[in-house]
Amino acid sequence: MKLLVTGACGYKGSVLVPKLLNQGHEVIGLDIMWFGNFLKPHPNLTVIQGDVRDIDAIDLTGVDAIIHLSSVANDPCGDLDPQLTWEVSALATMQLADKAARVGVKRFIYASSGSVYGVKDEPQVTEDLVLKPISEYNKTKMVGERVLLSYANDMIVQIVRPATVCGFSPRMRLDVSVNMLTMQALTKGKITIFGGNQTRPNIHIDDITDLYMFLLDRPDVTGIYNAGFENISIMEIAQRVVRHVPAELVVTASNDPRSYRVNSDKLLATGFQPKKTVEDAIQEIIAKYRSGELKDEERWYNLKWMQQKSAS
Repeated sequence: MKLLVTGACGYKGSVLVPKLLNQGHEVIGLDIMWFGNFLKPHPNLTVIQGDVRDIDAIDLTGVDAIIHLSSVANDPCGDLDPQLTWEVSALATMQLADKAARVGVKRFIYASSGSVYGVKDEPQVTEDLVLKPISEYNKTKMVGERVLLSYANDMIVQIVRPATVCGFSPRMRLDVSVNMLTMQALTKGKITIFGGNQTRPNIHIDDITDLYMFLLDRPDVTGIYNAGFENISIMEIAQRVVRHVPAELVVTASNDPRSYRVNSDKLLATGFQPKKTVEDAIQEIIAKYRSGELKDEERWYNLKWMQQKSAS
């Protein structure tokens, strides 16, 4: 298939695109490259540095499917510039979906977020619960979902609500819980835990990228799917880290008591099975750090990097 992947140079895109190429797909990777480009050249890969908001510049000629990863990722970055967040994560999604439907693109896979639910007391957060997003990031993801569902009669729409992704990527992120706590242990010998009882659902980066490929092969699997397989507390993540890297655990008060738990039974019923765990992610990050392939750099922290870029 000929695929357009937006956000192709991002945390997930940098792992997904090589997998798509290995399966024989032709990939057009679109990314603004705020964080650089870590994709290796390939005869079936065209990388375009561009802005997803510039819909007229996006050529969908011959594109069979779109995997839309592009967004201003995470709550703090979304709140940094709300207008930018709405333009990139909501308006651009609407424009891209509209153009795709008009030119006859058959498939649209949308990376939403498990955070669209907001704060839930239910022990099992399933896809049929009411969405009460809190941040600009959450709200734009909800709007993106609604927009895409309105095109369900025009193309196959597959929406994924991922849990917090963990694990190594060539375009690393060290501002997500598992990755961040592991790096703190490696570089400081100390893990700072704010609260600790908050539960976070997690998914390994290999599993979330495998899921997008699974959906490409399963046009019958349509609609919205949670994707998270380990609902564990921040304290438990830290305790798993120190099994592999001796480190002091320092617990401080937190002003963020929110817990997120997702139930992914609907996805599992389609036949998709995760292959990796939080434990795998921790061990892989440790190995990459010790080999010198991964360093604790500011560009791996989205908020810090965006603040620097906006100030420069």
